[in-house]
Amino acid sequence: MNAVPEEDPLRVNLHRVYVWELPVRLAHWLLFFSIVILSATGYYIGNPFFGGGLAMARVREVHLYTSIVFALCVLARVYWAFAGNRYARWSDLIPASRDRLRSLWASLRFYAFLGREPDEYVGHNGLAGLTYAVIFCVYFLMIATGLALYQVYAPVGSPLHAFAFLIPLVDGLQMARLIHHIGMWAILVFAVAHVYFAVLSSTVEHVGIIDSILSGFKYMPRGRRRRI
Repeated sequence: MNAVPEEDPLRVNLHRVYVWELPVRLAHWLLFFSIVILSATGYYIGNPFFGGGLAMARVREVHLYTSIVFALCVLARVYWAFAGNRYARWSDLIPASRDRLRSLWASLRFYAFLGREPDEYVGHNGLAGLTYAVIFCVYFLMIATGLALYQVYAPVGSPLHAFAFLIPLVDGLQMARLIHHIGMWAILVFAVAHVYFAVLSSTVEHVGIIDSILSGFKYMPRGRRRRI
């Protein structure tokens, strides 16, 4: 007879809540892998430390196709912010309500080690939601500057030349390169902080934050009011 698995004592008073829908989870992981590839290839394009013209052409090609995946994921996630469940919507990102502002302040206090108890939430807490809203603005800036830069190297007749109008908007190619470079490092810093806070929350709260981006489910206290 198979033994009945013991229930996790840390989750006895918790129940599972379906939070992250499949499109959100897919977009999350596709963005993660595309950012890794774009960062590596982008660094090489800016600092070609091996190979010659052929290597540069191949790296640019990988960068271009990966950037298409990245841009499509960003657009899909924006669409899902209107079509998804309550935890995927813009109201879960932008602190426009009193409850979200309260969550933002409580989260800031907890992560700064000024508060003992983490904010109780189901989707994003106020700080995480605001951070994601800001990072998506950075994503769009990266897409715009990337298009402005790449159309210079695109072959004659390429549809990418339609984005030449972006160059004066970002004050020329040199400024576009600088913005693109700074944006890459901003995204990488965000990624490191994102992993740190996810591990911290999982360790302290035991709500399955890290598991949830794979399964979609988090664990929440029984009998308490859910916060958006």
